[in-house]
Amino acid sequence: MKLKAPVIIGSIFVIYVVFAAGIMLFYQPTPDEMNWEDRQAYNRAKMSDVMIGQSIDEIKAIFGKADFSEAKISNNNRLQVLFYRTHRDESDGKTTKAECTALLFKQGSLVAWGKDTYQQYLGSKIDNL
Repeated sequence: MKLKAPVIIGSIFVIYVVFAAGIMLFYQPTPDEMNWEDRQAYNRAKMSDVMIGQSIDEIKAIFGKADFSEAKISNNNRLQVLFYRTHRDESDGKTTKAECTALLFKQGSLVAWGKDTYQQYLGSKIDNL
């Protein structure tokens, strides 16, 4: 009778260790579950996979929830810009648009991203895109 308790406790411990190791090896957090540093590195790495014409849903599936979002209608075009944090300017604990990469969508399809994208959105110089 005395030998059963250590065997049971040992078995539970081994099961726990195997379970925890499995979680640590195979679990991949979504971008929304990452801390800001990991998410920033993830976003920066994934930017190279982005392609013109991708839908807004495809982009959200890759990057998760945007840090900032704006939308408007200009010349009968639905425009939306999503901002994803990709770099740090100041160590102030706050994410700003200046620390993000803008992705611009026209009629739900990606038409531009990068440094000048937000200025294109603000000026609505999208007719040629």
